[in-house]
Amino acid sequence: MKTLIYVPIIHTSADLGSVAEAINKRGVKDMGETVWEEHKKAVNEYWEVISRYFDLIDAEGVKIYQDGMVVEGEVGHTIVEESAKLGSKNYIIVSRLLKKGAVLVKTEDFKLVKEERDRIVAIVQAKSTNQKVTAALKYKLIKNKLLHERDAFIVKRIEGTLKEDERGIIFIGAYHSVKEKLTKNIRIIEVKDTGKVSEYQKLLPFYHKNKERIKELENYLVSEIKPQMNGYLEKT
Repeated sequence: MKTLIYVPIIHTSADLGSVAEAINKRGVKDMGETVWEEHKKAVNEYWEVISRYFDLIDAEGVKIYQDGMVVEGEVGHTIVEESAKLGSKNYIIVSRLLKKGAVLVKTEDFKLVKEERDRIVAIVQAKSTNQKVTAALKYKLIKNKLLHERDAFIVKRIEGTLKEDERGIIFIGAYHSVKEKLTKNIRIIEVKDTGKVSEYQKLLPFYHKNKERIKELENYLVSEIKPQMNGYLEKT
């Protein structure tokens, strides 16, 4: 049977490129510096937990599917290494897995990824309130369609490249609905519950109304992954 380890992503500043500064400023403005720093600490600890899990698995021949990865081969490896050098926790883990024998697979369609990123950048870099509102409305109108198209492409790539008895790992944003669309002949193992990761990210902007629930979710995010789950990526 095919096996796919499913890792929901929480982006760090190193993943966000040119929009990182704007998002940090917005986080501090909306939640206060103390709460925002606690959030960033929790996200870093989340990735440390994920990292410790993958440090223990046999990665030889495992196929890596990465959110936003539009190429593979040498160019893909270069993107991974450059992103890791910039401090991306996600890509540091992918880099380690590749060095242990994992195989990077083109996961996404370049045009779809570029269109979504361009629209987000347009919102962040808008010079006036009117421009920001206009850019945000344009993105809102197409956001769900883009996400659906991206998910469909990712599912097609996984089902077309992950062969019988092969093992794979997907690092994917929690808002994506990839696992729901995959065929039943792929065993999906979530290292962290995608629903809880998604809920944390949705509630965070409204921290002061949801303090208790956010703290519960934060504790879950930084909790260690059950040791027996390492067996899912052992060769059979």
